[in-house]
Amino acid sequence: MDSKVNFVPVTSNLNWDEYFMLQAMMASFKSKDPNTKVGCVFVDDNNHQLSMGYNGQIAGIDESQLPWGNDKTAPLDQQKYAYVVHSEANAILHAKASLDGSRCYVTLFPCHECAKLLATVKIKEVIYLSDKYSSTVENQISKRILDMSNIKYRELTLRKDIVQDLCDHFQSVIP
Repeated sequence: MDSKVNFVPVTSNLNWDEYFMLQAMMASFKSKDPNTKVGCVFVDDNNHQLSMGYNGQIAGIDESQLPWGNDKTAPLDQQKYAYVVHSEANAILHAKASLDGSRCYVTLFPCHECAKLLATVKIKEVIYLSDKYSSTVENQISKRILDMSNIKYRELTLRKDIVQDLCDHFQSVIP
């Protein structure tokens, strides 16, 4: 009997960056924010997920009493910005282990407040999907914080075939 009868060559369609970014994208689906859904995943050097989060209202409070609107002409207490916890902050708050030296996969480049948190927990790299606020002062502050903290950052562009393969897979498993 051939000892290799059940051995077939196998490969993954995804590299680790794509895999974890897709997880961050899935986390973002949990967000109730009507305008900006953000997901985040922290990963160690062994490619083990340490924590994940999404942007949402403060845990444990009646969020029906809080605004989701983003009209900045309204008083701050009537804007979502006063109450929403960002995905990176949620993932840091829910981490069960140190995030020191980890990588952060996030669907939107971190704001300057989250950059402070990322630097404080000593992550080593941010991999992001979108940098739609790159022209803002806040974004430049964020990049300065990351640079001064020796945190690398890079944009990840997902291959179109990955997105199509994922859609095809979902269609195949949904009756």
